[in-house]
Amino acid sequence: MRPDPDEELIRACQQTVELGFDGSFNTLYERYKDRVYNVCYRITGSPTDALDASQETFGTIHRKLRDFRFQSRFSSWVYRIAVNASIDLKRRNRSRRLASLDSVRDGEDSDGLRFDVQDERIEMPMSSASRRELESEIQRAIDRLSPKLRSITILRYIESLSYDEIAETLEISLGTVKSRLARAHEALDRELSPVLHKHYLG
Repeated sequence: MRPDPDEELIRACQQTVELGFDGSFNTLYERYKDRVYNVCYRITGSPTDALDASQETFGTIHRKLRDFRFQSRFSSWVYRIAVNASIDLKRRNRSRRLASLDSVRDGEDSDGLRFDVQDERIEMPMSSASRRELESEIQRAIDRLSPKLRSITILRYIESLSYDEIAETLEISLGTVKSRLARAHEALDRELSPVLHKHYLG
């Protein structure tokens, strides 16, 4: 396994007499807070739930950091905690399902975290309103995936993890990674084909 780029910082955190939320741990928090929030937001679909899941993620990291032994990359460990915290939170808060869609309908920018549509093969011009509508449709399609398929889609296409990194993060085999991504592709294709046809072929 390649050297972990976070190892020096993690060992500095582990050697702190009391793991406070300052010093080395604050540096660690600053390094990962945006990535953790983005994963939590994509899975929960709600800015409020994403904040709760992020707090839970860093609370878990804080409690368990001394026991981390570099058997996987630290980033994989962090993503795993964030994914599990987000899925658990969604299960506990089913009554608040897809709360972020309300803010999207109201025109809220959601801190620019919606799925960006960037396909250089498409040369047809789109108005700003049409692009925003398409981005919202794509995000809704992602939100409708099962937690397992949503997580693997986010790690692959939002966080740009390799297949090996996803397998390590989710503690599943490479074959399972490929199988779940194939199922996610099929589900998204079913959801988005009519939408893309409407936007680009009218």
